[in-house]
Amino acid sequence: MKLTWYGHSAFRIEAGDCAVLIDPFLSGNPKWPGGWEEVADGVTHVLLTHGHPDHFGDIVEIAQATDAQLVGVAEVAWYLESRGIDGARINQGNSGGTIECGGFTTSFVAAMHSSSYPVQGVPVYLGHPNGLIVRFAGEKSLYHMGDTDIFGDMALINELYRPEIGIVPIGDRFTMGASSAALACRRFFEFSTIIPCHYGTFPILDPDADRFVAAMQADAGKVTVPEIGTPFEL
Repeated sequence: MKLTWYGHSAFRIEAGDCAVLIDPFLSGNPKWPGGWEEVADGVTHVLLTHGHPDHFGDIVEIAQATDAQLVGVAEVAWYLESRGIDGARINQGNSGGTIECGGFTTSFVAAMHSSSYPVQGVPVYLGHPNGLIVRFAGEKSLYHMGDTDIFGDMALINELYRPEIGIVPIGDRFTMGASSAALACRRFFEFSTIIPCHYGTFPILDPDADRFVAAMQADAGKVTVPEIGTPFEL
């Protein structure tokens, strides 16, 4: 499995015949000046954790330019259809469900956050936010937490899905900060690899992952802080 981080919560996962984008906030992302076109080249799937613009990103443009399957909750699906996307290309689910995506499965798990998209300054509700468990045959299972606070039922997520790779928001203010994110990882999960995200994008977020790495204490060696735009193998 190969991952590439594009800053904030945007990732590309390549495994088998699949090239998967999660939360493709590319245009307007201060940490990624390259736009969405190159990143979306060859993409087969686009997954959304929730509908906020810094996660929804360029999904409409990518959908118009590619044949990618789009994966999200029901309200995201309906909104994408209202933007002219063929509903047959949208693979929808919701909290607690697992769906077959062709080459991998996606399970929708709870996240403590909100989800909407502004239309002419008015927020349009886009369903419950979720974390996503992504499982490819023969690869380590991956949990993209989306945007969330720490919550006790993370223990059940671990019991049910046993994710091995954690993509964890750490930037504070809108998600967990360094100490609570580290506590979530240490108390509830048995990750072999932890990838922090949702930091450094805007001045109001934590600027780097240093405090998170320190808060991981003896498990700091599990943390991988990737270079933006540089693929790495897992």
